[in-house]
Amino acid sequence: MFDPDTIYKEYLKPRHRRMIETVKGMNSDIKICYHCCGSAYHFIPHLLDIGIDALNPVQVTAKNMEPELLKETFGDRLTFWGGINTQETLPFGTPEEVVAETKRIISILGKGGGYILNSVHNIQAEVPPENIVAMFETGVAHRYH
Repeated sequence: MFDPDTIYKEYLKPRHRRMIETVKGMNSDIKICYHCCGSAYHFIPHLLDIGIDALNPVQVTAKNMEPELLKETFGDRLTFWGGINTQETLPFGTPEEVVAETKRIISILGKGGGYILNSVHNIQAEVPPENIVAMFETGVAHRYH
């Protein structure tokens, strides 16, 4: 909705930085997770610069939010949270399709650590319970150590 290199950088980033520095200054073990729906790709360098540790959600259907691109570009500096599609796979896929997609996302975003398995957004009422179970059971069975 606005250019990260102008509006965000000038007006919001300094305030975000001050908040994050204040919180992290209280306890050095605190991690900061930033919520940004849609295509956050061009904001990520700014978020890393101000001390963000994790990004939620990883909305894999948004532009430039392909898991491979994110992990390759930012995976050594950022934890990714989400990635299991709540618009197609979870509500309309079979449990087998959910298992396959969950394994795929874990194999990309989980490689070397820095991934929190979850759906892209809140799980809605139309998602069959067996698909939720399939996602989390797959996560337990195929997690990176």
